[in-house]
Amino acid sequence: MSNTDDLDQLRKRVQYLEDRTAILDCIMNQSRGHDRHDAELMASVYHEDGIDEHGPIVKLGPEYGEWANAAHSKVFEDHLHNITTHTCEIDGDVAHAETYVMGAMRAKGGKIVSLMGGRYLDRLERRDGVWKIALRRCTVEWMMTGDSSVMASGAVKGFIKGKWDKTDPSYARPLVLDGEPVERY
Repeated sequence: MSNTDDLDQLRKRVQYLEDRTAILDCIMNQSRGHDRHDAELMASVYHEDGIDEHGPIVKLGPEYGEWANAAHSKVFEDHLHNITTHTCEIDGDVAHAETYVMGAMRAKGGKIVSLMGGRYLDRLERRDGVWKIALRRCTVEWMMTGDSSVMASGAVKGFIKGKWDKTDPSYARPLVLDGEPVERY
């Protein structure tokens, strides 16, 4: 093999790694936006004509965040979306990804938590050099509920409580120990 061939193969491998990282970052940013109720971050991962299908709700992707925040605020105190297994097939400027998600949603009143497992089935497209979701379809594979009243028992006393806005400590730059005051349990 010539040096030119080696260099071409290296470029292809680096491009693949850059694409995979950008795609996974896109998916992770949507989940982070979800859990911080950051509609702007959620909207940023969808193309303007992107679509998100969550069960019977089919919304334009950029508008999904506002809808989801309102719907979640009605019934949940907090929630976390955990991204796990992720596969991705890239073909030029189009990628198909399957990403497993486990969500924990604590109902208002704080006594019940629901755990849900499902998958995000995404078609992503690179437009103007940026990977974003063109179509997301969601599955639900399992769901269960449990008692979360232990949260009020003092077992987590002193821990930082997450916020559904940009006052959440994860937005602090730089992150410091004695920065802005935080809400605690």
